[in-house]
Amino acid sequence: MHIKRFADAQPYEAPNHFGVVGLRLQGFEEGGPTNQWVGLSQFLPGGGAGPDSTPFEKVYIVLEGEMTITVGGEEQTLGKYDSCTIPPNEVRQIENRLNTVCTMLVVIPYPDQV
Repeated sequence: MHIKRFADAQPYEAPNHFGVVGLRLQGFEEGGPTNQWVGLSQFLPGGGAGPDSTPFEKVYIVLEGEMTITVGGEEQTLGKYDSCTIPPNEVRQIENRLNTVCTMLVVIPYPDQV
């Protein structure tokens, strides 16, 4: 078992993101997960990412607030405890359109495993 306390989570910067603070909860550390890492993203009002894509899939889980995700011109809004998978190479844009913080868990495979 590998325990990491929230107080020990380190910030990270994600490419093409704005108005967000990301914390790495698990991954890239001795004894941690071997096939994916987990981040906690806190998006300020108006914060978001994209449009862009990655060569690996991502899973988003909204813990608080709402996040609007646009793919191929179609918008979907995720609320508390909603989740989605973004397939590899799918162009997506995400935006927090509320006046409150949106907190999301993000699960991503390690780059060398794609």
